[in-house]
Amino acid sequence: MSSSMLIVVDVQNDFCEGGALGVDGGAAVAAGIAAFVRSQGGRYDRVLASQDWHRGDTDNGGHFAVPPAAPDFADTWPVHCVAGTPGAALHPELEGLARLEIAHKGYGVPSYSALEGAVVATGESVQELLSEGDRVDVVGLAYDFCVRATALGAAAAGASVRVLRDLTAAVHADGVAELERELTDAGVEIAAS
Repeated sequence: MSSSMLIVVDVQNDFCEGGALGVDGGAAVAAGIAAFVRSQGGRYDRVLASQDWHRGDTDNGGHFAVPPAAPDFADTWPVHCVAGTPGAALHPELEGLARLEIAHKGYGVPSYSALEGAVVATGESVQELLSEGDRVDVVGLAYDFCVRATALGAAAAGASVRVLRDLTAAVHADGVAELERELTDAGVEIAAS
């Protein structure tokens, strides 16, 4: 039997304006997702929110640029979302949302897809929660990195995947057209919430 899941990807303080890797429009995305979960969350069997949850004592497998090297904002990044810090916390708009299950990813390793995470309360692998034919909607930050990886991974697992475009924001806005071609070619639907 197929199920439905909303995956809220990395809507954390460090990925919103003023954070270590703030994405333009991140706070507005957070507010939009919170409103969507309040009004539509009941349509899903599960509502999952991923968090980057990096170690603070390593470069996390080359994910963090180590000075004097500068981050290239493609494969290496400034220090961000260190486990337990305010930057790693969910954006305040998402705090207290009913039914929101938290999954952590990237502890000591580079990690983009929410499917690489584990549900904090149960230890379940997010990847293993998906079955052929499941319906998955993906929202969050950033559209061209972690939302992309999550959507592609869910499609590869055989799920029917939609990205709700108005509930995302990209790091590199000039690359969105190419990104959407890649997603569409992989069978991911680009939709509005």
